[in-house]
Amino acid sequence: MLYWAFLIIGILGWFVVHLFKRWFPDARAKLGNPGKGFVALGVIVSLVLIVVGYRGVDYIPVWQPPFFLTHLNNLLMLLAFYTYGASAAKGAKVWLGTKIRHPQLTGVKIWATAHLLVNGDLAAIILFGSMLAWAVISVITINKAEGPWQRPERAPIKKEIVLIGITIVLFTIVALIHNWLGVYPFGG
Repeated sequence: MLYWAFLIIGILGWFVVHLFKRWFPDARAKLGNPGKGFVALGVIVSLVLIVVGYRGVDYIPVWQPPFFLTHLNNLLMLLAFYTYGASAAKGAKVWLGTKIRHPQLTGVKIWATAHLLVNGDLAAIILFGSMLAWAVISVITINKAEGPWQRPERAPIKKEIVLIGITIVLFTIVALIHNWLGVYPFGG
């Protein structure tokens, strides 16, 4: 039961620290620069609680994902890394960064969806479903606060090639970390 509490408190903490600035801008402004430290600490604490809670809860099956979804998950994860990275460059953006307003949050939505496809247990549904909901709520909140989007200029093709390279390297590193942790993203 303790691990479930860690997981839920961690997810709630993640929501609070990420949405506090948007939902309570005056309170956040009063915190000034020290507020950044509180946010950073809140993110770290919530992540630790999420990881410890998720790794410690009992496996409660809800549904059995078919094996072919593993391949779809991996394809979506490549897309998630690329999409998240599309916001990385300052100023001019890679092609996708000129088409979508929130590449990082879109990357999180793709990541969460990919993980929901291949994890049929209750903890995974709660965790990845919550992260998907958080990303959707964040997009809505930001769009409301900031109004119409101004599309950035397109970056030179060199940035696109660099992003593709970084995407492949990060995907490989994350796959290796999953293997090290005993989670085999390519089946097995």
